[in-house]
Amino acid sequence: MSDELRVVRAGFAPVKGTRHLSYDAVSLDAQGAVGDRGFALVALDEEDPTRGQVLRTVQSPSLVAVRSELVGERLDVELPGGETASAVPVRSRRTVTCDYWGREVALELLEGPHAGLFSRWLGRPVRLARARRGDVVFAAPVTLVTTASLRDLAQRSERPDLPEQAARFRSTVVVDTDEPYAEEGWTGRIIQVGGARVRIGVPIPRCAVVDLHPETSVRDVRLLRTLSGYRPRNRAGEPVFGMFAEVLTPGEVSVAPSP
Repeated sequence: MSDELRVVRAGFAPVKGTRHLSYDAVSLDAQGAVGDRGFALVALDEEDPTRGQVLRTVQSPSLVAVRSELVGERLDVELPGGETASAVPVRSRRTVTCDYWGREVALELLEGPHAGLFSRWLGRPVRLARARRGDVVFAAPVTLVTTASLRDLAQRSERPDLPEQAARFRSTVVVDTDEPYAEEGWTGRIIQVGGARVRIGVPIPRCAVVDLHPETSVRDVRLLRTLSGYRPRNRAGEPVFGMFAEVLTPGEVSVAPSP
């Protein structure tokens, strides 16, 4: 394997849980892709409004159908039906403590039209909050999936369109490879990804989010079941697909032109 990887897709979601968008280029630093999951939705505790719960995709799958994009300081949100909210979120200077995968994180609640739009879509009251970068990230800040592994899974699941739906896996980058799952031998290696240098970590455990269509949020395939049938699992019994990574040298990562 070359010590420099060819990137064929790069992306992230500004609001945690919303549609994973593709970009022509992303900037990577120690906290991951700049702009990734800088916002989160919070359900406040009815008895103690100083505490809340960060909404996660696996619990609120309909968020995947919502498009969010940060344009300068303005946050644009669009529902599938076309209803939008577009404004610069206003700081409230009010923080809430939230549990996120067993650790407490402090988020600042924001004012603006976004919370109302999300609340109507989800059918319950939620607040938009600013997350400190990295605080609402499950593990390592960068994730990587490879084209060869996607093609192999597409064949096994009889879903030839899967390589074009890489956003199901919500990875920071998709890189071009020839051998399926060769990336699992890269753990500990330092690799050039565009203008950034990253150290490859451990495989990524997967949940039912991969079964959701990356634009409609409809559960239209049983990828998790397919993965469980042949992939290694972690101690919790979750099948792995893709790799975590950490950024050693920040830089811009551009998507390579199609051959």
